[in-house]
Amino acid sequence: MKLTAKFDTRREAEMTVERLVQQFEIDRAKVVITADGAENTAGVTEDGSDQKAGEPSPQTRDDAELNGKVVVAVDVADDDTASEVREAFNEFDASEQAAQ
Repeated sequence: MKLTAKFDTRREAEMTVERLVQQFEIDRAKVVITADGAENTAGVTEDGSDQKAGEPSPQTRDDAELNGKVVVAVDVADDDTASEVREAFNEFDASEQAAQ
């Protein structure tokens, strides 16, 4: 079964992947991060390293690709693993969750 969820920021997607791999010991090869669409994206809002740096900062950045949500997809083999994946999705504010 494949579980998917969409995230508003790249940071939320990355935190979800780290939770799955580190806490739930899901093989990183079973986790895929993609853009929700044809264009590269860091999400729909800036967060984490996409935000303006604090002072002193060498330069202001305004190049975050905000072209849609970030999708995390995970292949799972059993209901227990699916439950852990859904827990991580919810912890990091996933939207539009689906199972295939």
